[in-house]
Amino acid sequence: MDLNSLKDAFDRVTKKQKLSSSKSLEMIEQIVQEIEQALSRIQSGRDSTTTSNHELILSELKAKLKEIAPLSQLESTQKDLNTALSKYPKFLEKSFNPDISKAYRNIDFDIHTINQIIADHFYREGQFVLGDCFVDESREPEAATKKSPFLEMYQILEALRSQNLEPALQWAATNHEKLEQNGSDIELKLHRLQFVEILQKRDRDEALKYARAFLAPFAASHIAEIQKLMACLLWAGRLDSSPYAELLSPMNWDKLAEELTQQFCHLLGQSYESPLSVTVAAGVQGLPTLLKLMNVMTSKKQEWQSMKQLPVPVDLDREFQFHSIFVCPVSRDQASEENPPMLLSCGHALCKQSITKLSKNNSTRPFKCPYCPTEVEAGQCRQLYL
Repeated sequence: MDLNSLKDAFDRVTKKQKLSSSKSLEMIEQIVQEIEQALSRIQSGRDSTTTSNHELILSELKAKLKEIAPLSQLESTQKDLNTALSKYPKFLEKSFNPDISKAYRNIDFDIHTINQIIADHFYREGQFVLGDCFVDESREPEAATKKSPFLEMYQILEALRSQNLEPALQWAATNHEKLEQNGSDIELKLHRLQFVEILQKRDRDEALKYARAFLAPFAASHIAEIQKLMACLLWAGRLDSSPYAELLSPMNWDKLAEELTQQFCHLLGQSYESPLSVTVAAGVQGLPTLLKLMNVMTSKKQEWQSMKQLPVPVDLDREFQFHSIFVCPVSRDQASEENPPMLLSCGHALCKQSITKLSKNNSTRPFKCPYCPTEVEAGQCRQLYL
């Protein structure tokens, strides 16, 4: 489906609508102007003008309105608009194939797992009432196990939106060792933000006291950052006019909330993005290719349900690529557990089945690498792990 063509068709409709609207307003303004002029003439000569003169003015007004001919002038633009409006829905129906069942393969789904994924999605998106309702109606009480940690996460995020760092600092202190193992410095960033808030709103002594208590433990690994914060003490109460004014940027709160969400999900063993959202988005992107493939195969009366591999690639954006993929340059087949990539002694890589064919299933029989003059043996090849 080409979204650009849909946008172009929509733009054409809106252009005709704007043209028709401006033409109508122009006609209305012109008619109102003629009526106001006629009314002004009648009112200005009310005492001296006779009834016959009023009739003459009204007659002249009628002639001018007839000369303007608003209906005939609007007819063409309105006709063009009606034509465009009638064609656009048909274009939409043609572009959006409502029957996506052609791209569906008969796969046995574990309903319990699917319900768990849906419930997790609602909870991680903060839709706790909806998640509870789904858990009750699907009769999957164990799916509610993720509610409590995500509820805690959203309470911390809500506090951050109110510029209250206490819940986030408590969470970071509780998970200090795990965050350190993950190489995260979010605890330092939280304390840095708290230090800046104290320095800006209160006095230098209290900020220094806070730094000694909470920033000192990070000095060994983040000495440059600590030195920078210590220099801020010279600008207590007027940090906004200092060389360190970027520390007061509201963006710091947004970035910290995003990083906290990432670290929170990581400690839960969850991805930052909802797996359900990513799956649906990737499916929507790959669906046009699958539908086109199904139409071609249907026209050729070929069956694809039993295929282990699609005959065409389904291109997805990098955001949907989570694992390395190797495609054999000889067979054009994608590597799998049964057909893994193998490293030749010359440094080139082929799939195992291609090597087997080239060596005629003889591990000691030398064969020429398809990409260089080197003679290699299948027994010398080593498996690559993606």
